[in-house]
Amino acid sequence: MDRRQFAAAGLALIAGTRSARAAYPDRPIHIIVGYSAGGGVDIVARLLGEPMKAALGQPVIVENRPGASAMIAANAVAKSAPDGLTLLMVASGEVAINQHLFKDKMTYDPARELTPVALVGIVPCVIVVAATTPVHNAAELIAFARANRGKLSFSSSGVGNPQQLAGELMNSMAGTDVLHVPYRGSAPAVLDVATGAVTMSFSSLAAALPLIRDGRLRAVAVTSRERMPQLPEVVPLAEAAPELKDYELLNWFGLFAPAGTPEPIVTRLNAIVAAGLRDKAIAANLEAQGIVPRIMTAPEYRAFVASETEKFGRIVQQANIRMEN
Repeated sequence: MDRRQFAAAGLALIAGTRSARAAYPDRPIHIIVGYSAGGGVDIVARLLGEPMKAALGQPVIVENRPGASAMIAANAVAKSAPDGLTLLMVASGEVAINQHLFKDKMTYDPARELTPVALVGIVPCVIVVAATTPVHNAAELIAFARANRGKLSFSSSGVGNPQQLAGELMNSMAGTDVLHVPYRGSAPAVLDVATGAVTMSFSSLAAALPLIRDGRLRAVAVTSRERMPQLPEVVPLAEAAPELKDYELLNWFGLFAPAGTPEPIVTRLNAIVAAGLRDKAIAANLEAQGIVPRIMTAPEYRAFVASETEKFGRIVQQANIRMEN
């Protein structure tokens, strides 16, 4: 091959690469969700599917594949072709918590088989007590828990989820001893706080807000480092005591792709999600679900997921959380 032929071949390769990138996507995109239709992750997928459709010029189809703590959906995407056409919308559990709970039962490796694409938003827990409880803020909550060691309880929507981890982290950092009571879902978990069956709940805002508005529950703290825009008067639990100054426990929603997805596709999808989060209507819809939109680049999101995975694992180990419990 002479110099001109070599140059021509190189130009052809570059042109072909650009053409392949420009061709993405050449078919509909499928976003797989490991939860039933109408839940928080499903709503997020459908909201962001619209700007993705507009930007990419292809239909965006949301598929619900619930089951096995969302691991059926995550496994399906992990085993899919890394072409950017099959994506996964997640909560933190299936990519950062389940591996610490299920271990040998996991059929996929989130760190090796899934690529973080874009964070959508954080979902802080809201700590609520019955309106009749003599606790009105975060500092009073910790004082009350310390004065009643072994006598109080907190509810969550299930074993091993971020709500339980938030309560266990409080116990560990503040030296409290509040018993975890798991429920099958957030609605009964917060209702039993209102009736007095349990002392407090670490809950999503969406589940607790109707009872807060009815005056049956009182929001006394949030588990993020910042106040939630939906509850500007409620302080972070981190402000309750010096021992809690580094406290933070979040659920979060985000987009993933199969490992090996080309970086230009990941970058493009990340930019589309970020643009969607800047849309006031989408942001308002997310905030109505108790989600605080948060934009990160793909590298920032990868670092965030790694840090959160390590943190969740540490809490699971310290609290000796087992699924058979």
